[in-house]
Amino acid sequence: MNYLSINDINSLHDWVQEAITIKKDPLKDHTLGKDKSIGLLFFNSSLRTRLSTQKAALNLGLNPIVMNFSNEGWALEFEDGTIMDQGKSEHVKEAAQVISQYCDIIAIRAFALLEDKEKDQAEEVLLNFKKYASVPIVNMESSVGHPLQALADAITLAEYNQKKSPKVVLSWAPHPKALPHAVANSFVQMMQLQDAEFVITHPEGYELDPEITKNSKIEYNQEEAFKNADFIYVKNWSSFSDYGQVISKDKNWMIDQPKMNLTNNAKFMHCLPVRRNVIVADEVLDGENSLVIEQANNRTYAAQLVLKKILENE
Repeated sequence: MNYLSINDINSLHDWVQEAITIKKDPLKDHTLGKDKSIGLLFFNSSLRTRLSTQKAALNLGLNPIVMNFSNEGWALEFEDGTIMDQGKSEHVKEAAQVISQYCDIIAIRAFALLEDKEKDQAEEVLLNFKKYASVPIVNMESSVGHPLQALADAITLAEYNQKKSPKVVLSWAPHPKALPHAVANSFVQMMQLQDAEFVITHPEGYELDPEITKNSKIEYNQEEAFKNADFIYVKNWSSFSDYGQVISKDKNWMIDQPKMNLTNNAKFMHCLPVRRNVIVADEVLDGENSLVIEQANNRTYAAQLVLKKILENE
């Protein structure tokens, strides 16, 4: 069993309920991973993902082994048939097989470079490890998706939802630099599995991959989208059509209290890290309806559920 995308979940409702059960007694299965190791491979920076996945592993008795490829490992080559006479010292074909001998699970974090859409869409790092490794692979955020975050978001929605079919809005907000689409993509895919009124709002030109958004409603007027919303999930992403470009830094899209006042006393969500008073005003982020800390806490139980299912499946 691998966990590469939100679509690897066979029943989102059942997974969320199991995660909530785990949260009540995180050490119940503390011997499940006894004498086994998980390799956490980071090609990019991390705070919540690294610490929550390590904690989840420890809760299950797994031994986490962490490696930061940005400054510790050999630079890896991913293309087949290449003549390796330049800067890269090791091919993923050997690296994945070697790491598989040291670890019972491999978890990988590798962002989109936002330079070549086709290359990013091909998930070069994640899928090459899947191809050559002989152990299960977990996606800790890839070029296209962040399924651990989306699962944590689903847990948070379930814990705080008061309605049968809530209105949930995914809103773009400004950011000074180009950011990947992974978090937004997985949130959209997760919401498509929910009984909810789901709306995506962003300036024109910031449409996500249409293969992912499919029939989800898109509203270009942010204030209109916010009306009567029960949850506001905020994230920046760069242009998909004009790939990786920042085509607007419209400060009017920042989330402030007057916008939240348009909602049905909505809860505010963001995956973190977040730029204060750029993405969201202090008054909202620090307000009583902000769930960002609760979301971060649920990252542990999302990861623990995924690792538990992998261990039980092996």
